[in-house]
Amino acid sequence: MSLVETDFQLPQCLDLAEHEVHVWQADLDALSSRAEPRQLLLSKDEHQRADRFKFDRDRKRYIAGRQFLRTLLSAYLQIDLKAVSFDYSPNGKPSLGSEHNAGGIRFNVSHSDKIAVFAFVRGREVGVDIEQIHQDISVKEIAGRFFSQAEQAAFADVPEELKQEAFFLCWTRKEAFVKAKGNGLSLPLDQFDVSLLPRQPAQLLGTRPDPEERHRWSMYGLEVSPNYAAALVVEGQGIRVVEKRTSPM
Repeated sequence: MSLVETDFQLPQCLDLAEHEVHVWQADLDALSSRAEPRQLLLSKDEHQRADRFKFDRDRKRYIAGRQFLRTLLSAYLQIDLKAVSFDYSPNGKPSLGSEHNAGGIRFNVSHSDKIAVFAFVRGREVGVDIEQIHQDISVKEIAGRFFSQAEQAAFADVPEELKQEAFFLCWTRKEAFVKAKGNGLSLPLDQFDVSLLPRQPAQLLGTRPDPEERHRWSMYGLEVSPNYAAALVVEGQGIRVVEKRTSPM
């Protein structure tokens, strides 16, 4: 079941059931127009990361995304914005600080150009990825380097006019799975298979070396802005996906 909210008014408290995963989609440029006055809500390391951006637009988008993430987490945790803290795994996957463990909330974030997606769930791992569909990328060459043999065979049969979309559908599904597992670059992209045909369901089709692992995860395609592809992977089965937007895209 999917719920899309186009009139954005974020409540101070958000409920997240154990069988649900909430996916928020946001326009970072729209958020950044009201983000600057609240910069002081970011942590020292977040400010340092913001300062590394070469272009002002990218810095503003980063700040807006971090502030929105903090706003959402404070509403789910029902705590003050300034009390939200983060930890990072050796592979760089962010998580809530240990003082927030009691709620069991896990999250993941991805952004491409001005659009960001934020996924939240309780007591299970989650990964999300979004990519803008570029027409000037040599997708055949990249697919040949990183897709599995089964994916390359399926990709070869995709009509030329759909290859760009199919590539980015495949790529976001693979990235979402890698992020959910938290392996980073240590998980070879050719060691698992995902579906890639446009307008067909997102699926994790095979995992190696353990073929049973694919049954431990659920994969979903996400409804996102035109010219974008996005995917969600969550641990377990029978999870209800609730999609939310801050404003019309």
